[in-house]
Amino acid sequence: MFKGSIVAIATPFKDGQIDEPTLRKLVEFQIKSGTNGIVPCGTTGESPTLSNDEHTRVIDICIQTAQGRVPIIAGTGSNSTAEAVALTKHAAKMGANGVLQVSPYYNKPTQEGLYRHFKAVSQCANIPIILYNIAGRTAVNIEPTTVARLAYDCKNIIGVKEASGSLSQMQTIKLLCPKNFILLSGDDALLLPILSIGGSGVISVAANIVPKDILKIITDFHAGNITAAQKTHYKILPLLQVLFIETNPIPVKAAMALLGLCSADIRLPLCEMSPAHQEQLKTALKNYGLLKG
Repeated sequence: MFKGSIVAIATPFKDGQIDEPTLRKLVEFQIKSGTNGIVPCGTTGESPTLSNDEHTRVIDICIQTAQGRVPIIAGTGSNSTAEAVALTKHAAKMGANGVLQVSPYYNKPTQEGLYRHFKAVSQCANIPIILYNIAGRTAVNIEPTTVARLAYDCKNIIGVKEASGSLSQMQTIKLLCPKNFILLSGDDALLLPILSIGGSGVISVAANIVPKDILKIITDFHAGNITAAQKTHYKILPLLQVLFIETNPIPVKAAMALLGLCSADIRLPLCEMSPAHQEQLKTALKNYGLLKG
């Protein structure tokens, strides 16, 4: 269920509030584009600035709109174990297919603390859990030995979204964990290399605007058409570089606005792109063929 192109969907805002009709349209856009799954309330969904009520509302809307057509993997992580447990229980109750659990940020827990945190979340609800390792944002790396310990001790911890940038670490995870443990790329640019070491797909930022091309890399790879997968990979790469020229999701929301998908509204402490970077983004979208000159 949790493989292929999974979009980390942006949360659209209007006048400071969640733009619910547009969120539903974005879910429909992804499903019609062939996307294999949707992650609401991840990094791209601006989860740190959503209130608890908004957080659960975004999850609920995605579940209700998808109506079982694609898996919904709800972002329910927190640096508070109690909050992560509460959000996970809600997602399970509402019918999410799984949850994404980011490692606690700011607290800087030890590996033992990480193990106990994720174990507590795993015990709170009978729902598949995918760990989210992104030390660049959380300040703590989930070491492969900790991932493996959790994979063997907690049967509903079934995979990891790896955004460490270390292919060496990801290979160690594949080596140490059960054979069916899922490895998902947390970095669009590393999707193709991760597929080559046994990864199952990506939780993607770029799929917000080019869902079919992200999916094409994966389908071509699994069909044995590596040359075609490489061609699409290198086609997307310049666009990816601009989508991360400022902190995600600033550029991708600006791109979505230019493409008429949603507004560029973003919540403080994030702010709009600099004018120079906006011009670079427009150029990249034009070069890609997404925006007319």
